[in-house]
Amino acid sequence: MFSFFRKKAPAAAEPSAPPPPAVAAIPAAASAPTPPSPPVAASEPASVEPSPAASRPGWFSRLRQGLSRTGSGIAQVFTGTRIDEALYEELEAALLMADTGVKAAAALLDDLKRRVKAAKATDPAQVKALLADVVADWLSPLQRPFEIGETTPTVIMVAGVNGAGKTTTIGKLTRHLAEGDCKVLLAAADTFRAAAREQLGVWADRNRVEIVAQEGGDPAAVSFDAVQAGRARGCDVVIADTAGRLPTQLHLMDELKKIKRVIGKAMDGAPHEVLLVVDGNTGQNALAQVQAFDAALQLTGLVVTKLDGTAKGGVLASIAAWQKETGREVPVYFIGVGEQLEDLQPFDAREFAQALLG
Repeated sequence: MFSFFRKKAPAAAEPSAPPPPAVAAIPAAASAPTPPSPPVAASEPASVEPSPAASRPGWFSRLRQGLSRTGSGIAQVFTGTRIDEALYEELEAALLMADTGVKAAAALLDDLKRRVKAAKATDPAQVKALLADVVADWLSPLQRPFEIGETTPTVIMVAGVNGAGKTTTIGKLTRHLAEGDCKVLLAAADTFRAAAREQLGVWADRNRVEIVAQEGGDPAAVSFDAVQAGRARGCDVVIADTAGRLPTQLHLMDELKKIKRVIGKAMDGAPHEVLLVVDGNTGQNALAQVQAFDAALQLTGLVVTKLDGTAKGGVLASIAAWQKETGREVPVYFIGVGEQLEDLQPFDAREFAQALLG
C-alpha cells in the first residue's frame, strides 16, 4: 500500500504543559518502556515507500484525465514527422498555454534541445519522451515526502484563499493520518464563519477525531488552546484550519501572522508545517498566492487541488522556476483531482510529468 505520509522517530520527548522540571531533565530514551533505537533511526523515515506506479492503481488515469486539457494541447505538437524550429515554436506556445510561465517554458525548451541533440533524436515520439524527462527533472525539487512525528504533537497550520478546498483537504489529510494510527486534533481557527466550523466538525465526526472550536472567538486563541490540548492529550498531530483570505487583504494576512506567532508561544518550534492549499484552476495567480503567503508565513509546503479536467497544471513548472530563482524550498506535498478521499495523493514529479504531456 502506498504510504500517504511518513512517520519519523521523535528526536526528543515533548513534555506536557507546564513541564515538570524533573521530567524535562530526563531524555526521552531513558524513560521509554522499550529499548531505544540506534541513533541513526531517529533521523530516518520509519518506512520506505514503494514506487507510485506499482502501488496506486487507478490514480494515474485519474490524474491524466485531470490534466487532459494540458495534455491534449501538448500532444498535438508531436503529431507531425519533422523535428524543426516550427515544432519548438508550437511546443513553446503549448507550454505557455499550459500556464508554465515564460521563464519555465524557455528553460524547459533549452534543456530539451540539448537532450535532443545529445540523443540524436529523429522522431517526434522520442522528443516527447525526452520532454517528459525534462519536465520530471524540472519538477523533482518540488517532490518531498510529508513527514510527521519528529515532534509530538506535530502542529500543522493550513492557509489558503476562499474556495481553494482548504477544509476539505484538511478532512482528507486527517482521514489518512487517522488510518495511519495517528491521534489527530483539529482546531477550527476560522471562527467567524459558522459554515467553516460546521464543515470541519463534520470531518472530525467522520474521522472520529477531536476538535477545538469556539463561536466568534479569537482565531489565535483557538489555535493556542488546541495546541495546548494536543500536548496534554498526547496527540500525534494538531491541524489548525484558518480562515480563507486573499493575500491583498493585508489586515487579514496580519491575523494569519498572529496565529502563527501564538502557536509558537503554545509550543516551541510550532507550527512545524505551514501549508498553503492552492486551486489548480487559478493559473499564474497560483504563483502569486504562493509568493504572497510565503512572504507572510514562510511556507513549508503546498497542496494543489482541483486538477479535475479544467486545470492546466503547468503552473507547477512556474512555481519550480520561482524556487530556483529565489532559493526557496517549498515542496508540493499533495495534489488533488476530485472530491473522493483517494483523489488526494502525494505528489510525484515523474508521474505528474507523464500525465501533463498526455
